[in-house]
Amino acid sequence: MDEGDPTRTPADAEPDPFDAFRQVVALPRDVFVLSLAMFAFSLGFQATGRYLPQYLQVLGATSLAIGLYGSVGNLISAVFPYPGGALSDRLGSRTSLTLFGLASTVGFLVWWAADLFRDVTVGPTNLAVVLVFVGLFLSQAWKSFGLGATFAVVKQSVPPDRLASGFAATETFRRTAFLLGPLLAAAAVSAYAFTEGFRLVLLGAAVVGALATLAQYVLYDASNDSFGKSFAGVEAVLSDLRSLPDPLRPLLVADTLVRFANGMVYVFFVLVVVDAGVTASLPVVGTLSPEAYFGVLLGVEMAVALATMVPVARLTRRVGLKPVVALGFAVYAVFPAALITAPTDPAVYAALFAFSGLRFAGLPAHKALIVGPAEADAGGRVTGTYYLVRNVITIPSALAGGWLYGRDPTVAFGLATVVGLVGVVYFLARGRRFAAHAGAGAE
Repeated sequence: MDEGDPTRTPADAEPDPFDAFRQVVALPRDVFVLSLAMFAFSLGFQATGRYLPQYLQVLGATSLAIGLYGSVGNLISAVFPYPGGALSDRLGSRTSLTLFGLASTVGFLVWWAADLFRDVTVGPTNLAVVLVFVGLFLSQAWKSFGLGATFAVVKQSVPPDRLASGFAATETFRRTAFLLGPLLAAAAVSAYAFTEGFRLVLLGAAVVGALATLAQYVLYDASNDSFGKSFAGVEAVLSDLRSLPDPLRPLLVADTLVRFANGMVYVFFVLVVVDAGVTASLPVVGTLSPEAYFGVLLGVEMAVALATMVPVARLTRRVGLKPVVALGFAVYAVFPAALITAPTDPAVYAALFAFSGLRFAGLPAHKALIVGPAEADAGGRVTGTYYLVRNVITIPSALAGGWLYGRDPTVAFGLATVVGLVGVVYFLARGRRFAAHAGAGAE
């Protein structure tokens, strides 16, 4: 759809930063309830997930074990959607969503209980570390429905030349939980010693998860709804991969390199900040411990993301999708080296995490570039294939990073930046330059 398209109306105007919240309130009840459940679980995940590597270290895990934790998380992200879809087809969305919600809630409780078993030896580690891995499988269960549902709703309800803005609205609502979660965790770990404070956060996440599960079971009517599709086999995946639209191939290669690089060190961000002993003194709050300040840094990161996501999505209508996606990739790539070499100064760390927030500004354009070239009835298949390939390849990234981190953190973070920059350069050289509506063709 070009600027002269007579089908455009004033109603097609770009959303402002508050559109996401107004649009969610205006959604049909079932979708509204599902959106609130997604917000609630995101709140629990973000309040706990970024601190789990520090929790593992306190429980006695090695750097390699922490890296393995990150790789297992990658494995779950890649594999869970398929059994989740099969279960949805067999039991229906309402029942399966309830089961996955309960599993996530139990996962938070398993994490809470892990500290009670740190003195029980299991092979080269202890039962507490093992339970964190068990809790990881459980807690991530609800996520198996989130990605596909979000893409489907946006693709079906937003005009093609507004895809980036549509995803920006969705991301703004969901990522508000990304802002609140770490800040709530920071408050808890600043009021208590880290382990006690974090276990309170885990209990809070379990309570929120239980309430969200109950709400979606009581209020969500999925009689006319089906998100899940069963796995059709490896041949089907290979066929879908071969049929990916040409514009997605260089994007997939570059994205995989950038995400592999980020995955090498992502779980160690909290350890870098805490081990550096970075503290900060804030008005009213007082002096924050390194653990608490890390939560504040995550809040700064997400505040920048929320403030820039919609304006940058609007910018894509002028400059196209490629420059914005490249910006996000570049931030992903540069951040690890910048973090590991930063001076121990709270203001410098705040600036770095504010800079890191810019990587989220490119996500709506990135998603629009993924789903935009797809045929009208193939968006889900294209999206699923793209993310499956990317996620499978990046599974070992955290384990590789953990092995390197145990030997030299600077080498691990420096190599991550090198790999990420290779992805950025590849995308700049080979990526197609598209307008905001990718279906319009290359410029």
